[in-house]
Amino acid sequence: MNKQTLWQAVLAELELDLSKANFSMWLKPTMLMSLKHVDKKRQIVTIACRSPYQQNTVETRYYGQIKQALDRITDKQNELIFSVQTEKVEDPGPMGPLFNQKGGDSRSAYDEAVDRVHLRPDYTFDSFAVSSTNEMAHAAASAVARDPGDAYHLLFLYGGVGVGKTHLMTAVGHEILGNETKTEMVFCSGEQFMNELIEAIQTKRTRAFRTRYRKIQVFLVDDIQFIAGKDAVQEEFFHTFNAIVQNQGQIVLTSDKLPEEMVLLEDRLKSRFEGGLTIDIQEPNFELRVAILHIKAKARGVTLAQDVAQLIAGQIKSTRRLEGFLVQLITQTNARKEPITPEVAQELLGGGAESRRKPQKYVPPNEIIEAVADYFSLKPSMLKGKRRTKELVSARHMAMYIMRVDLEVPLKEVGRVFGGRDHTTIMHAVGKIDKLLPSSERVRRDFIALRKRVFGGG
Repeated sequence: MNKQTLWQAVLAELELDLSKANFSMWLKPTMLMSLKHVDKKRQIVTIACRSPYQQNTVETRYYGQIKQALDRITDKQNELIFSVQTEKVEDPGPMGPLFNQKGGDSRSAYDEAVDRVHLRPDYTFDSFAVSSTNEMAHAAASAVARDPGDAYHLLFLYGGVGVGKTHLMTAVGHEILGNETKTEMVFCSGEQFMNELIEAIQTKRTRAFRTRYRKIQVFLVDDIQFIAGKDAVQEEFFHTFNAIVQNQGQIVLTSDKLPEEMVLLEDRLKSRFEGGLTIDIQEPNFELRVAILHIKAKARGVTLAQDVAQLIAGQIKSTRRLEGFLVQLITQTNARKEPITPEVAQELLGGGAESRRKPQKYVPPNEIIEAVADYFSLKPSMLKGKRRTKELVSARHMAMYIMRVDLEVPLKEVGRVFGGRDHTTIMHAVGKIDKLLPSSERVRRDFIALRKRVFGGG
């Protein structure tokens, strides 16, 4: 496995664990500079960053996560060294481009525009698989891309994690830049917007901040729900929104909930958001997940057999998890120099159908908490409490996962049962267990035993 392939595999794993804003800001611009083998089980890895500030942040915050990913992928103990690389670091994106978007003389200008806006290269309409769960969203996004600021001044896409909201919004950006590379466009997350505003206030550059954002022709904002409850950020976003619309610009927002469900969102922003075209993107069905796997595999130059794709799609529902698992599968088979077979895929998936089969009866949430607490020799009140010891967190995540995934209890209700926790906490817990099930024998064993205890026979 060469350095670039290894680092892309590491970044793909880290992208699953971090927020989009933090991953894009700190880890995506990094590069693996060198590998120095010490012995059969140890090596020294040098990672390049763009600035001393980025180097310090990445080393301080993410050393452990990077090392864990490298150790797992390489099956070695890795010692990390961080350095500053002053030359431009190439950024092909975690999965690389699927197709060349533009050919001929316009290719360079298009690439520069995509780099300037920081769009992920492979998130295009060509690589977006369409089915009944997302065809309305695809049609609306296509209309916006053809006539920005004309078809709908605001497109609001909402849905759960990994359903393709960010992909579709990014595809709008690609299409618009493909038609006019000089379009004034900004792509950011709600968290990034807030961080830039705070920095502008601290450095007394709010005028420059407003000048930049209010002249935008196309504004793409991911996870807009993040600004709810933050008064100064909402105030600035409200005026930015109005300025762009008045200039006949285009706004595309993504969120994990409807405007009316954002309790802490100001009424005037709710009114603006509800005035656009709102589209719900449903969880991808089985056929769509199979298609996504084939597209993602093709992007990496791999032909995936239909039986392998169906096996994976039958056990993983999240688009983001599909992509992460595919990277792991390709990396592992390349390292072993073996073909991708159903047996290899099932080995990496772990417990498979047995650990993920849906229960046949409903169990009240409090009974799940009692069963999980009893299994781990804890008190139910401890699972609902605030303590965060390793054992408590693991048991709490397991209980949250069973409620959310097996019983499909709404995020808000799961949070209420666990002492009023935020929905993002529940989403994090589900993602954590979902990631560990294929790779951890202990987690898989506990999960199967717990489901048998809760539902009777699993």
